[in-house]
Amino acid sequence: MASRVLGFVRDILIAAFLGSGPIAEAFFVAFRLPNMFRRFFAEGAFNMAFVPMFAKRLEGEGHDDARRFGIEALSALFAALVILTLIAQLAMPWFVYALASGFQADERFDTAVLFSRIVFPYILFISLAALFSGVLNAFGKFAAAAAAPVLLNAIFICAILMAYWMGWNVGLALVWAAAFAGVAQLGLVWYAARQLGMGLAIRRPRLTPDVRRLIAIGIPAALAGGVMQINLVVGTQVASYFDRAISWLSYADRVYQLPLGVVGIAIGVVLLPELSRRFRAGDREGTAEAMNRAAEFTMILTIPAAVALVAIPDLIVSILFERGSFSATDTAATAQALAIYALGLPAFVLQKVLQPAWFAREDTKTPLRFAVVSMVVNVVLAIGLAPFVGFLAAAIGTTIAGWANVLLLWRGVRHLDETLTTDARLRYRAPRIIVSAAVMGALAWGLTTWLAPMLPSAQTVVFLIVFAVAVVSYFGLATMLGAFRPSDIKQAMRRSQATPDEAD
Repeated sequence: MASRVLGFVRDILIAAFLGSGPIAEAFFVAFRLPNMFRRFFAEGAFNMAFVPMFAKRLEGEGHDDARRFGIEALSALFAALVILTLIAQLAMPWFVYALASGFQADERFDTAVLFSRIVFPYILFISLAALFSGVLNAFGKFAAAAAAPVLLNAIFICAILMAYWMGWNVGLALVWAAAFAGVAQLGLVWYAARQLGMGLAIRRPRLTPDVRRLIAIGIPAALAGGVMQINLVVGTQVASYFDRAISWLSYADRVYQLPLGVVGIAIGVVLLPELSRRFRAGDREGTAEAMNRAAEFTMILTIPAAVALVAIPDLIVSILFERGSFSATDTAATAQALAIYALGLPAFVLQKVLQPAWFAREDTKTPLRFAVVSMVVNVVLAIGLAPFVGFLAAAIGTTIAGWANVLLLWRGVRHLDETLTTDARLRYRAPRIIVSAAVMGALAWGLTTWLAPMLPSAQTVVFLIVFAVAVVSYFGLATMLGAFRPSDIKQAMRRSQATPDEAD
């Protein structure tokens, strides 16, 4: 939550100083490149293969064997990342063209190439940090890994303010800050792992049986991660042909990433090592219970968030970004994209609940097949709808592809294990959560429509009133209908130090 709040502060400052102009678009493309490879290479492919293997060694063979495997994996990952970084520096114009060919005819292209060369080494540090985060997660330690992005956003904020006070180029300050932040994030999680006796060290990479197994499991996961990144590339390509569209989509993406990051990614990070341990122990009932409660928790928080983002996107974007170089025109376009993305928010979060069912079994091929189908859906919609709805085609494609992936994952889970089905409690509560959120959304929309024209110069006051009414109405009605109890949320958020058997 701290990371996402600071992320909003960062984006508010970027919007104020850079708006949606060419420097902002060049920065968004430049920063997307290492993030794309990071999700493809480390947090997606590598960690989905690494965490279950590491957790099983820690549980079965003990600390020393897990540490040996961690060193082998770290060394292999480091070697691959160094090669990738060197290649990227030489081929950066082609990389930028592949991501945003619409930039080629104007100043944004050269700026994006320069920014990308500076920021790309970030992937080296943050990918190594992702491995150490996986080690910490396997131990049930989540605080340091979750806190690492706080450093990134804090450094970004300091860089923007310093650039403003010193008269520097804000765009250049941001890309240099990203590279420095990668080092800081790696240092934080390395130190936390070292405190557990898992500092690890880089040695000469060797293709040991464990590394070969890691690669064999990781390649399908890498391809699946690559498919998801192709979705991003398609969206960025489409947007690059519309002036300022990349900025609008990026700002909208940042807003809906708050509930996705706080709830969805957190659930996925905690759920994977837990399911890996339960699967190894043969605890099928515990696996089903963990997945049902994770799905329930995500619905409690993300469905009302999605409804609110659909109901009052203009007010939210205006409060967050409309100042300085960010105009009312930017607000209107960003709000449209935000509402479309918000429709897919529950799907993006539920993917984080469903995918670990396969990853815990070291099966990365099945999610790959589903991801390929969703990629095709996204490509067809984003490109096919662009002549009719403009840059919004990218958001529409992403949202519908997300739901297609969830439907395939849900059907697959039902056939994976007959015990992995929605239980009676989830079936009872889910429709009540949806009804409570729908009523809340109607109230928020009606109140905004009534108050906004009356208080045109006090939009912050309008937002605070609407927010208070929305929170009270949702939690009040949900509690009355039996959608959940306040104690359920407290229990779900409580970090347990117990082992799976003790937790039962």
